[in-house]
Amino acid sequence: MNDFITDILGNINLLIEQYNYLIIFALMTIESSFIPFPSEIVMIPAGYLVSQGTLSFIYSLFSSILGCVFGAFINYYLAKCLGLKILQKYGKYFLLPECKLLKIQNFFQNHGSISTFTGRLIPGLRQLISIPAGLSNMNLAKFTFYTAAGSGIWSFILLIMGFIFGENQELIMENMKIIVIFTLIFVLTTILLYIRYKRPKNKIIS
Repeated sequence: MNDFITDILGNINLLIEQYNYLIIFALMTIESSFIPFPSEIVMIPAGYLVSQGTLSFIYSLFSSILGCVFGAFINYYLAKCLGLKILQKYGKYFLLPECKLLKIQNFFQNHGSISTFTGRLIPGLRQLISIPAGLSNMNLAKFTFYTAAGSGIWSFILLIMGFIFGENQELIMENMKIIVIFTLIFVLTTILLYIRYKRPKNKIIS
């Protein structure tokens, strides 16, 4: 299994070395759209190439964020233009009647910013979070900003990992688990602070 992962990372390294920031943008666009593709096998090798002086850290990070946003736009507009019409017509057959769809839309209209930002940091949810944003017709400027912010943090972490651990697969796998745990703690803390901030304050009766 480790040999298989090493082969994949080696091929990604060659692609990135050959096409530089264009391949980072393209692969992160795929990762951020509806095609399952782990960002780790793109940005960790990119971080290693940064440590070797082959790539620029800033340009690699910018290419990744740009790709993530572009990929997120694909899901956003597919959900907005196509998914919404399908769900409105056939949602009841998939246990998603119009009343539930309205609840999803209302929730995302009120809490879309925090949901988009934290969603981009949760494994398995990063790609999917753009769909409810599109279904609820979330403000595009806010969607873009919070997608870029969440994606930027995650890409930054992966670049740092690649920079520090290079091609050492054992260290990458061990520390990846720790990074995911700390990221989820950060997400949970952010959500709790958001809930506390949004909680209605009791009015003092004079």
